[in-house]
Amino acid sequence: MTTVYDVPPNHLIDAVAEELKSSGKIEPPEWAAFAKTGVNKEMPPVNPDWWFVRCASVLRRIYIDGPVGVSRLRSYYGGKHRRKTVTGSFAKGSGSVIREALQQLERAGYVKKMKAGRQLTPAGQSFMDNLSHQVKLEVQKSIPELERY
Repeated sequence: MTTVYDVPPNHLIDAVAEELKSSGKIEPPEWAAFAKTGVNKEMPPVNPDWWFVRCASVLRRIYIDGPVGVSRLRSYYGGKHRRKTVTGSFAKGSGSVIREALQQLERAGYVKKMKAGRQLTPAGQSFMDNLSHQVKLEVQKSIPELERY
């Protein structure tokens, strides 16, 4: 049984993002082309598929940390906010982006709302585990010295 912990995160997130995009269950909102992902960012993301990547990353984060709320995810996706000559300090990520991603993942059936936050459904866990297994096989084919993954 292969889980999310057994594969490199970047490969898994790319695979989940592609699957979410091809399934049609997740659609970027109209404002996604113009939105920044946090107050600490100066420009919107360059990747045209950034919405699917963020949804995949949120899904992985819920798998690892769940149940988790919007506030903890905002802290995870935050970063250093530079303020000209003043020393930079930490700023949380965009709550609107995370909230909308969680709502879409709920409608897709991968996440459910609990009292303590949001948690993966059995369908969401099986979705992530199946993709983890596929990614593990691909990684082992492409890089044979990575036997430990």
